Amino acid sequence: MTDLWLTLVESMNAAFGEVHVMTAWEALAVLLAMAYLLLAMKASVWCWAAAFASTAIYTVLFWKVSLLMESVLNIYYMAMALYGYWLWTQGGDKHQGVKVTTWSLKTHLKLIAVTGVISLCVGHGMAMYTQAAFPYLDAATTCFAVMTTYLVAKKVLENWLYWVVIDIVSIYLYLSKGLMLTSLLFVLYVGLAVVGYFLWRTALADAREANALKLLS
Repeated sequence: MTDLWLTLVESMNAAFGEVHVMTAWEALAVLLAMAYLLLAMKASVWCWAAAFASTAIYTVLFWKVSLLMESVLNIYYMAMALYGYWLWTQGGDKHQGVKVTTWSLKTHLKLIAVTGVISLCVGHGMAMYTQAAFPYLDAATTCFAVMTTYLVAKKVLENWLYWVVIDIVSIYLYLSKGLMLTSLLFVLYVGLAVVGYFLWRTALADAREANALKLLS
């Protein structure tokens, strides 16, 4: 009986120790994710280093708790972090990094239509073959997040507007599931996305003004 009790205690201690380690890694991943967002707002290339480190941690954490699709999604984010770093440092016509740009409404409507159709197909599959609570909304936030991450890498100004909508929908999903703290975190994300939009818009306006002055001189 004593041996059984000692074995149980040792198992519980090991489990708590593992949870503690995972919590510490999760906290680091969250801090790095926040660093990515703040650096991206300033159009700092170091945002991609923070993104790569954060998503690498999440890839392992999600795999350990058997959230396999979330793990795969973070592998995509890791790849996009490398792509974004390359674009911001080596991309562009002169290989000096891409600048903040804006796309036409027509281009965005096409992008929204294509991503929307993909979201509906994924949502239908989730509704048919999984127990997802909000299959279509869940699919939409994921598909649009994948697309919008690409826009960040391309330094498209309107990416921040997509994030505002994605984060607001995510807040609804999290509130519906009682995840209050996560909902509050995404309220912060909405505010930061709005600030990011105005910072990038100012950078775009300054770049256009500088180009106009160069042409006149």
